[in-house]
Amino acid sequence: MMIEVRCLERGDWKRGYVELLKQLTVAPSMNQGQFEKVFEKMYGLGDDSMYETIVAVDTDTDRIIGAASAIYEMKFARGGCLCAHIEDVVVDSDFRGAKLGWRLIDALIQSARKRNCYKIILDCAEENVGFYQKCGFQRKEVQMALYLDR
Repeated sequence: MMIEVRCLERGDWKRGYVELLKQLTVAPSMNQGQFEKVFEKMYGLGDDSMYETIVAVDTDTDRIIGAASAIYEMKFARGGCLCAHIEDVVVDSDFRGAKLGWRLIDALIQSARKRNCYKIILDCAEENVGFYQKCGFQRKEVQMALYLDR
């Protein structure tokens, strides 16, 4: 099996990207047109986009089997420097334990370095803390959330 790690592409809806996200959270179904509209809003600026999604593709089946995203936030408090926020890290349940999560996180860390980010932050479930510590992250402060009714 060959795995290609690369940036999300417009055609990745057909490779199962949205379906993979359902292994992470309650993700709504999207048709290809909806996916492409969101993709254009997020990535239409090319290299100037503040969004990045890295995917792992099983080249034998042409299916996405892992993904991780980063949002780059420019901070006034840091003189315009960037802070990377890692989100939506998921590896297909059939492929867990094969270091794909590490490869995805490493790709985002390298990208944050290229963008000269001063830090990378993420929130995770308690059972995932050990994985992120192996990737070099450390516990810091407290996460809080307020979910808005929609």
